[in-house]
Amino acid sequence: METRESYEQGRHEQGRAATGRRALLGAAVLGAGGAVLGLPGTASAGARHGGGLEGLPVPTIIGHRGASGYRPEHTFGSYQLALDLGADIVEAGDLVPTRDGHLVCRHEPEIGGTTDVANHPEFANRKTTKVLDGVSTTGWFTEDFTLAELKTLRAVERIPATRQRNTLYDGRWEIPTFEEVLHWQDEQTRKRGRQVWIYPEIKHPTYFRKLGLGLEERLAKILRRHGKDGRRAPVAVQSFEPTSLQRMHKLVGNPLLVLLSTANSRPWDFVETHDPRTVADLVTPKGLAEIASYARGIGPTLDLVIPKDAKGNLTEPTTLVADAHAAGLLLHPYTMRDENTFLPTDFQKGTDPNAYGDVFGAFRRYFETGIDGVFTDNADTGVLAREDYLRR
Repeated sequence: METRESYEQGRHEQGRAATGRRALLGAAVLGAGGAVLGLPGTASAGARHGGGLEGLPVPTIIGHRGASGYRPEHTFGSYQLALDLGADIVEAGDLVPTRDGHLVCRHEPEIGGTTDVANHPEFANRKTTKVLDGVSTTGWFTEDFTLAELKTLRAVERIPATRQRNTLYDGRWEIPTFEEVLHWQDEQTRKRGRQVWIYPEIKHPTYFRKLGLGLEERLAKILRRHGKDGRRAPVAVQSFEPTSLQRMHKLVGNPLLVLLSTANSRPWDFVETHDPRTVADLVTPKGLAEIASYARGIGPTLDLVIPKDAKGNLTEPTTLVADAHAAGLLLHPYTMRDENTFLPTDFQKGTDPNAYGDVFGAFRRYFETGIDGVFTDNADTGVLAREDYLRR
């Protein structure tokens, strides 16, 4: 399936730059150009020729749930800032359904930690305990709310103990629907004069299908309605469940990427269908060849690219990058963050887990493996790290 030729424009956009956190918090941003005031732009970012996902700068910088290092995740404030900081793609968003069948953007269907729902007495009786992919989870779930009810809630910072500054923005933004995201994408494409890309994730598809809320068909219908269902459409779709993407492969032509957790874990759809394979099986040449039959790439955890030792230090890279490239797959691992608590031990600085570590050094180690892109909560850091790496 093909899409409008307009999806091709701007595919070689390169080398935007950003300031550090202090200027970021001042929100001094150039709107249409997408560059933060402070440092000049550069044309150093490598780009493949051709359209679609392959035409973006390499390594591709993916704004993880927007700019979640600086704003509450999966809000238009977070998405907008990710673009302003130079992200090539914005992960907008993690898709979960409402009771009346709308797709909304939340990290998980349980919203007690990402919204102010606990402060709404009218929803106190909605708090419940469910088994989500084998894990007993207590809270409030999107599938128990209509869209109109969810729109009365406001987003809050998910990890306030680590990102206290982000709590400044608690209550500012509502929960976006995926259709609103697509309208925002079109608006930003017009304003910036280049095609804006998004990277939604299908969340817990087996769980929701058992509830009669199949996500793939809903997502495909929305993409077709907006003319964004082709192989060069600026919407890449990801999921931790391979069978979900196999289903999407039959419905739309969009680039698809399989997310991969730790080596000894099993995708939940495999658990439900008694498929004994683990992620370790999927990252073998045989497993990668199978993925390549329906997907354009993989999104492995960074530990599958460079494992850590018992002390949390990086060791030597695995063969995953070479094996995936041999199968014709792109690699977009997750997730780079600036804070010590999220960095390998050998790239941490000082004893404060919330302080920033040597994230540029960590980026360099991962870029040196040949990955095609990376998810990051701090797009400005990722853009600068890419410039450093390509300038070496």
